Amino acid sequence: MFTRIKTKSEIDSMRASGQILATILKLLEEQLSVGMTTQQLADSAGRELKALGGKPAFLGYFGYPDVLCVSINDEVVHGIPSSRRVIEDGDIVSIDFGVLYEGMITDSALTTIAGRPKSATDTKLVQDTRKSLNAGIGALHGGVMVGDVAAAIQKVLDDGKYGVVRDLVGHGVGHELHEDPNIPNYGSRGMGPKLEVGMTIAIEPMATLGDYRVYIENDGWTVRTRDGSRAAHFEHTVLITENGAEILTERRN
Repeated sequence: MFTRIKTKSEIDSMRASGQILATILKLLEEQLSVGMTTQQLADSAGRELKALGGKPAFLGYFGYPDVLCVSINDEVVHGIPSSRRVIEDGDIVSIDFGVLYEGMITDSALTTIAGRPKSATDTKLVQDTRKSLNAGIGALHGGVMVGDVAAAIQKVLDDGKYGVVRDLVGHGVGHELHEDPNIPNYGSRGMGPKLEVGMTIAIEPMATLGDYRVYIENDGWTVRTRDGSRAAHFEHTVLITENGAEILTERRN
């Protein structure tokens, strides 16, 4: 389905969903440490989500087996948590989470480095991928074309000479986890569908230190870079407004 203009009550529910999500992602970022397993992160997310009254949007989605995606180093997205996967010093760790609350879904992700970064290049990759997300959000307003958002993201990543993952894109979100239209992280201004005030989308740039090509692991979910280069991923669910956007998955103090 193409993402619909949301009603006031639906937007209120998405705001609440987004705040639950933002609270949990922040907690996970604080908990994440060298020596813990990716399953420990997922278990923590599940406990906190239950305590806050939300439901997992990922668990069971096309058979996905957990509430959280945890992707490390050359894993771009959709890494399945495991009690055997231990986070090591210098790992680039992406955590991706979705929340269902009062029938409405939000989706968000962040990337951090466990312990001490292995290089300044890794640190810059994470910083610039976040910067590209902010550029995409900054391009939003009522009536904007998807290509304008895509081009804003791409410019930041091209300037940094990163690989811009093409096989995975942002998307509409709200009533379903993934709705049309796709929101690519590369493109041309003035192209693609028009986004209207009241629509909600998930913008999620994925960048690599090498080539943009990726493949899916034998588990059917984990997406890795073909050349083994390290990757970063950020995502926010946003509401399009007349003159900009409201970030629904940004934590409010």
